[in-house]
Amino acid sequence: MVKSLGPKERARALAGSSMNGSGRTIPVALSARHIHLSQPHVEALFGKGHVLSPQTELSQPGQFAARETVEIVGPKRSIPGVRVLGPARPATQAELSFTDGVVLGINLPVRLSGDTQGTPGAHLIGPRGAVKLTEGLIVAARHVHCSPDDAKRLGLADRQKVYVRVPGVRGVWFDGVIVRVDPNFRTELHVDTDEGNAAGIRAGGMIDVVASLCRDACRLEGCPISPGVEDGTSQPFCGYTQRSASFFRG
Repeated sequence: MVKSLGPKERARALAGSSMNGSGRTIPVALSARHIHLSQPHVEALFGKGHVLSPQTELSQPGQFAARETVEIVGPKRSIPGVRVLGPARPATQAELSFTDGVVLGINLPVRLSGDTQGTPGAHLIGPRGAVKLTEGLIVAARHVHCSPDDAKRLGLADRQKVYVRVPGVRGVWFDGVIVRVDPNFRTELHVDTDEGNAAGIRAGGMIDVVASLCRDACRLEGCPISPGVEDGTSQPFCGYTQRSASFFRG
C-alpha cells in the first residue's frame, strides 16, 4: 500500500516553494508491497460474491487499502499478509520490491503498472481458496502521478522521463522516472520501499523534479555533451558539472 500526505498537507506542500527555488517540488509516497485483484480472483480467494472491504483511503482518488490480505507463494518461500488494494481491476497484478523477489525466489522485472505481459506468476492463497497466477508479478517502475494542472506548472508531459532529487543525509538522484498525467491523479512521486529506505525517504517528504540535467541544472552555453544527452535517462559527467553543478555537491 502507499503511504503519503493527507489532502491538507498535500495542498500546503504543492503551494509551497521549492527547496531550490525552482517551483518544482512535489510530495513523495512510499509504495509497500501490495496486490490488485480481478473480481474473479477476489471471489476465488475470498468466496463467491465477495466484494473488497475498504479499510483506508489512499492518496489517489477512489483507491483504497482493503481489509483483505493474501499470501504469495514462490518457488523459494512465501510472503503472507500482502495487502489487497481496491477496487478490483480487470487483471491481477502484484507490485513488489526486488527484496521481495529474493525472498520468493523470483526474478522480478521492472514494469509500469498494467504492463504485465510475460512477467512471472506465483500461487496466491486466500481464506477461501487459491489461485495459480500465470503472470502479473512486477517491481513497479518509479513514476510521478501528476494532475494536468500540475503537469502544466511543472512543464511535464505524459510518459516523459525525468530526474528527481531527494535531499537529506542519504540524498540521491533518481533517473528514468516516468511521468503519468491524468485528471484523476493527485501529484506525487511513487517509489518502492527498497528505493525509499536506501535514500532515507519518509512518507510525505518532498523532492524536486528536474526535467533535464543539462538545461535545468548546468546551463553551460556551447556544451559539446548536452546535444547527445537523453533527458531523464542519462547523466552528463563532465569537468564543468563536477566543479559547479549542485547535483554533484548534494
